[in-house]
Amino acid sequence: MQPKATMFMRAGFFGSAAVAAVAAALVAVFVATPASALSCGRSAAGFSTWLGDFEKYARAKGISQSTIDRALSGVTYDSNVIRRDRSQHSFKLSFETFYARRVGSYLMNQARGKLKSHGALLGGIEKRYGVPAEILVSIWGLETNFGKDGSGKYSIIRSIATLAYDCRRSQFFTDHLLSALRIVQKGDMSPSQLRGGWAGEIGQVQFLPGSYDRYAVDYDGNGRRDLVHSVADALASVANFLRAHGWKRGAPWGPGTHNYGVIKEWNRAEVYARTIAVMAQRLQ
Repeated sequence: MQPKATMFMRAGFFGSAAVAAVAAALVAVFVATPASALSCGRSAAGFSTWLGDFEKYARAKGISQSTIDRALSGVTYDSNVIRRDRSQHSFKLSFETFYARRVGSYLMNQARGKLKSHGALLGGIEKRYGVPAEILVSIWGLETNFGKDGSGKYSIIRSIATLAYDCRRSQFFTDHLLSALRIVQKGDMSPSQLRGGWAGEIGQVQFLPGSYDRYAVDYDGNGRRDLVHSVADALASVANFLRAHGWKRGAPWGPGTHNYGVIKEWNRAEVYARTIAVMAQRLQ
């Protein structure tokens, strides 16, 4: 799946060679290096140096050395991730074309089935968080076809480390890499289990690590926030994300409404947000 504005996407920080050199010098002097002072690059050259600098930054942010060793040992630059990052075109489609490509009779029939088969779960989540079942099922279906497309082809840590080093959105993905290490440190997932989309999306609802770290919940009560295998945790985590961004219980969600603005916090691409809203409306 494509990376989402959902997960706190901000404009990237672009570095020059001079800035990178100064940043590297500062890293060598100060352990508590701010993320904005880390260098960035536009090729594999320099990645290993950057990774060493990031490790110092992570330690200053409270990540243990054992976690750093487990998660970052042997991590290398992935040029395929950069190619994928530079070739995103679907959000440039018209709404009509985008909706037709993403939502067909098969997905709608599956969604109606999920509303029935998970009715009790969805009702409980709506009672707790105030987010309607139709919204949750629409997001679930659009993100991974209800978990069928959520298996991880890419190492999330390698992908996000590559994107954090890359100058296009370095600050944004540096924050997510730090969150990925927190996920490992908390015991939610091991480095080997952290597999997902090319931009670091995790599990059935494609949370980036920052959103996983902040909004994932253990709704099924088994002691772990599991967005890969637990439907309950995945759907409740979406609801928690939307509530945290201001979802108003019982209010409409069509374009121009307050709740539509909340949907755009999930994904700021207009065609994607509108597709969620329209699909959910048609499921009512």
